[in-house]
Amino acid sequence: MKIKVIGAGLAGSEAAYYLAERGVKVRLYDIKPKGFTPAHSDENFCELVCSNSLKGKDAYSNACGLLKEEMRVLGSLTMLAAEATSVPAGGALAVEREGFARFVTQKLKAHPNIEIICEEVTSVPEEWAIVATGPLTTDALSAGISGICGGQLHFYDASAPIVSRDSLDFEECFFGDRYGKGGDDYINCPLSKEQYEAFVTELLAAERAVMHEFDKREIFEGCMPLEVMASRGFDSLRFANLKPVGLKDKDGNRFYAVLQLRKENAEGTAYNLVGCQTNLKWGEQRRVFSVIPALKNAEFLRYGVMHRNTFLNSPECLCADFSLKSRPTVFFAGQITGVEGYVESAASGILAAAHLIKKLNREQPVIPPNTTVMGALSAHISGVNADFQPMNANFGILKAPEKRIKDKKQRYAYLAERALEEMRGYKEKIR
Repeated sequence: MKIKVIGAGLAGSEAAYYLAERGVKVRLYDIKPKGFTPAHSDENFCELVCSNSLKGKDAYSNACGLLKEEMRVLGSLTMLAAEATSVPAGGALAVEREGFARFVTQKLKAHPNIEIICEEVTSVPEEWAIVATGPLTTDALSAGISGICGGQLHFYDASAPIVSRDSLDFEECFFGDRYGKGGDDYINCPLSKEQYEAFVTELLAAERAVMHEFDKREIFEGCMPLEVMASRGFDSLRFANLKPVGLKDKDGNRFYAVLQLRKENAEGTAYNLVGCQTNLKWGEQRRVFSVIPALKNAEFLRYGVMHRNTFLNSPECLCADFSLKSRPTVFFAGQITGVEGYVESAASGILAAAHLIKKLNREQPVIPPNTTVMGALSAHISGVNADFQPMNANFGILKAPEKRIKDKKQRYAYLAERALEEMRGYKEKIR
């Protein structure tokens, strides 16, 4: 029997390699080099957008760096390729892009357990398979996936920034729901007239990220960026995203405008900036939102992103082992599951493959603990979430330390050491 892996991006390549290294025969399907998605041009697999797409490399100060260390523990192909093609870039794990793609492609083509088939797959397989077709899944396969998942498939990713609760200035904000209903579900960040005007001025002047044409067609019809809304009139946000109606603090004060933050995880360590989906560059997001007094020292766990992204409403469709609830022999991996970023996608490919092997051997899949980045991402894609959006690696999604550690460097170091110890134990469990 040969396992189908559909898509040879980072997630699919990792999945195919992981399976093959453990003696499982694989058929790896991809439309290259006969066809290309709008985002791709190189005939090799695993194209990266830029040389530093793999982000930071320090596991003790950067959650993506920690995730890469977890992947190394499990024998990641992405990490092998990155080490073989790395270029100097300070704290970032930068690579020579063409060399990186070529390294991965050659490894896969040379593996005796991998058969590569250049062919578009237009329907979800009935048999054992991993679907890792990425954010630009072809229309035919998207339709097939949507049919199986009851329409639970999204075609754009428009998400707001997420900040750490511990980094908020609680002298400048307060808990409470609109009109006093529902308890203290929101943190409210009030603005005076002068503060509101300063915020909108900076928002309108900020530099936006460049979008591809295939992004623009999908997103702006479905979700309005904060800066676009603001451009329609200086007071437009006061009657929409930042409306103060029904909100007052414990002293009964009312405000000119209010930004609300909503709890992003059950532990309440991370908060979403409600209605602040944005296409500003990441550095600009930090600068602009810090104008709001409560956010002046905010630690951003995830920046807002807006781009074409086919992804499942995974909590409705997928189990924590990345398999379909309705078809347990079919697994998904990569950005289509709701993990955000190249490294995160690659990590999900490893996990999907590890879980498939367990099921193939009639064993129960072992989910990594949420003290690891891999485990926390698994929990994100499968946990209850009424407003599911893709998530990248950040320390805010990990289970909080047993005791509060106020110093950020010490907290991150503790989380990293705990995660790597847990991941080494996890490796033994899935051996």
